[in-house]
Amino acid sequence: MKKILSIMLAALVLVACNSTGENNDGENGMEPGRILVLYYSQTGATDSVAREIQCQLDADIEEIQLENPYNGTYDETIERCKKEMETGEVPAVKPIKADLGKYDVIFLGYPVWFGTYARPIAGLVKAVDFKDKKVVTFCTLGSGGLQSSTADLAKALPGAKVVMEGYGVRNARISAIHDEVERFLIEHEFKEGYVTPLPAFMEDHPVTSEEKAVFDQACSDYPFPLGTPVAVATRTTDTSTDYMYTVNSKDKDGKNVVGQVFVTVGFDEGSKPEFTQVVR
Repeated sequence: MKKILSIMLAALVLVACNSTGENNDGENGMEPGRILVLYYSQTGATDSVAREIQCQLDADIEEIQLENPYNGTYDETIERCKKEMETGEVPAVKPIKADLGKYDVIFLGYPVWFGTYARPIAGLVKAVDFKDKKVVTFCTLGSGGLQSSTADLAKALPGAKVVMEGYGVRNARISAIHDEVERFLIEHEFKEGYVTPLPAFMEDHPVTSEEKAVFDQACSDYPFPLGTPVAVATRTTDTSTDYMYTVNSKDKDGKNVVGQVFVTVGFDEGSKPEFTQVVR
């Protein structure tokens, strides 16, 4: 089923790219041929984001391959990953075909595992020299991990110029990537164009019963507790009302932490609240 979904998502991105013809002439904020999209994808979700970025920038693209792939079940993959993290072992990656010397900017993509970049990226970092390259992260995630994984990469790549604001999307929201990726690329001057600047969130206030109901509706389908909302700030955009909840929760070690849960409610008829990411 995951393979079928992966093929369908990739096909949708390819159709959108070919039908719009966006940036096929290389007219974006960077010189054509100087951007590489380099990524690892386990289920196909990150592959869809990678191809969307490649499509919009007319960039080169390459998927990271492992010498010993994670071919087991979900539980087996998790167990292998845990052992590798405990022992410090990193999976060996196959040599990449791209000549990094050709590129100024590397868009580096991965799924988030255990709050940071997936283990194959650790193998890539060990094998490849990113010195003096501008590295832009993008990732797919269950709830959060964009900020922590980007910070971890910045530490692992001291010779690179890691952009600290990357792009992340929940697996449950892959259908939103076209517009979100376009905004990200324009805002960071990788692509020409204009998007209406997002307004700042208003000052936060104690959560009302109505706002608690929005939080519950957005998070009820997620299999893990996201915490108790105690305050919220809102903003209104051209397409949605967004909520930034301050939540009391616990980290993986059971310690009390304060985090943020972001929720959006679109203006389209029938739109339901959905959370976009968690920051702890």
